[in-house]
Parts: sequence; C-alpha cells; structure tokens
Amino acid sequence: MLYSMTGYGRAEQTIGDKNFLIEIKSLNGKQFDLRLNIPALLKPYEFDVRNLLNEGLQRGSVECNITIKLNGANKPVTINTDLAKAYFQPVSQLANELGLATGDILSTILKLPDVITPSTEMLSEAEWSHFENLLKEAIAQLNNHRKEEGKSIEADLLVRLKNIEEQQQLITELEPLRRTKIKEGLMKVLEENVGKENYDPNRLEQELIYYIEKIDISEEQVRLNNHCAYFRTVLNESGLSKGKKLSFILQEFGREINTTGSKAYDANMQKAVILMKDELEKAKEQILNVL
Repeated sequence: MLYSMTGYGRAEQTIGDKNFLIEIKSLNGKQFDLRLNIPALLKPYEFDVRNLLNEGLQRGSVECNITIKLNGANKPVTINTDLAKAYFQPVSQLANELGLATGDILSTILKLPDVITPSTEMLSEAEWSHFENLLKEAIAQLNNHRKEEGKSIEADLLVRLKNIEEQQQLITELEPLRRTKIKEGLMKVLEENVGKENYDPNRLEQELIYYIEKIDISEEQVRLNNHCAYFRTVLNESGLSKGKKLSFILQEFGREINTTGSKAYDANMQKAVILMKDELEKAKEQILNVL
C-alpha cells in the first residue's frame, strides 16, 4: 500500500470554554517542511505540536492552521497595544488610498489576529491533553486522505511497470534475430568491398563472437527483471514511507534501459527502449508524490 504526500485533515472540538479548530494541508516535498500558524495560547506547546506533526506525517510540505475561539461573554482579555499601533498606520493608509471612511479603523484593528488575547496565556494540562488528541485526529484524517490518493498512484505505477516488462519481453524475443542480422550485415559488407573469396570465414567467426559479446545485453535484461521484481516487493511491504526507496529503484531501471539502448544496434529494439523510457519517466513523475 502506498501513501500520497497530498492530503487534507480537519478536526474541531469545544474543550471547556474554548473552541479548537485544526486544519492541515500537505503537498509533496523532499523532506518534512512545516508552516505552522498557532494562537498565543498554544505557544508554550509549539515544540510538542511540531513533533506530533512530524511523527504523524513524516514527509511533505505541510501547512497547519490552528484557531481557538473563546465561548461566553465575560472572558478576561488583554489588548496588545503595541501590535494595535503597528496595525494602525498601514490600515489607515490603505483606507485613505481607497477613499474609504476611517471612522471604523479601531473596530477593524481590534478584529485582527492577536490584538485581543485572553489574559491567561496558558492552557491547562487537561485542555492540552484534549487538544493533543484532537490534533492526532486531524493527522489521522489527513493520512486517510493520503491513503486513498496512494491507491490511485499505485495502480498507475503497476501499469507503467507492466508496460516496461512487456517491452523487455519483446527485446528478449528480438535478441536472437539481432545477432543473425549483425552477422549477415557484416558478411554482406565484406563480400561487397573485399569479395567472398578474399576473407577467412574462421577469422570472421572469431571477430563476430568478440563483437557480439561486447554488445550482449543479457546482463542488463537479468538486472532489469530483478529490479521489476524488487519494485513489486517494495510496493507490498508494510510501512508508510516508501517513496525514496522506490525512486532509487527507478534510477536503476534507467541505467539498465539506457545501457540496453546503447548496445541495441537494432531499430525494433531501439523502439522498445524508447517506449520503456517513456513509461519510466511517467513512473518517476508519480513517485515524486509518494510518501
């Protein structure tokens, strides 16, 4: 089973007098890259939040937005006057540029993030425990989404693999014919330019054996078959993160296919190699989004 790096998770719950909303989005990325937006109440737990996201998601470009809304009318709050002043100048300047009334600037500024905050800047241990479970729920939702996306990717990769194996089988069938064509072609050139009676057939056979050994592709075929089998084995392994390993295997595919192409000296085999390269590139594009 494969997991995509693309996914979305959302979880919301009221804990005591606070309403928590968590939204997580994930896209493909080489490493774990997190953009985290959290309210002041959660700042003391930021390191824990980052660790939970890292452990749960492993790889990808992740954006996590967490908001907390207080329920009830009489909640102790503080106004961040320095932040309000910092907001005032750009907001009033924008209003003047747009020709808008400036009478409601204060009410607008008070609605901006972190201008008004609870006077108690800490969650209780019980609230943190509930929030931790809520965050794990959002991560689980995102991973379920990744799993569904991964099914489509795996199906497509198996198609690419099957197409490569079909072209590989065609090359295996063409190999004996290629040897005959090479031998006939060299004999024809010699007969046309030297004359049939002017060259030693035994020496020609020796040279042909040496030449054909140099362009032999049997080792490349064996290795490519082994890589295909190993690719399927990795697909069936347990665990979430397989993208890097599968990417390395596809690199080995490329080496064997390229070497086969450089030794082919046959139009039909070259055509098969080109088709294999095309399928390989499509597989590589898909692997970029595998966890």
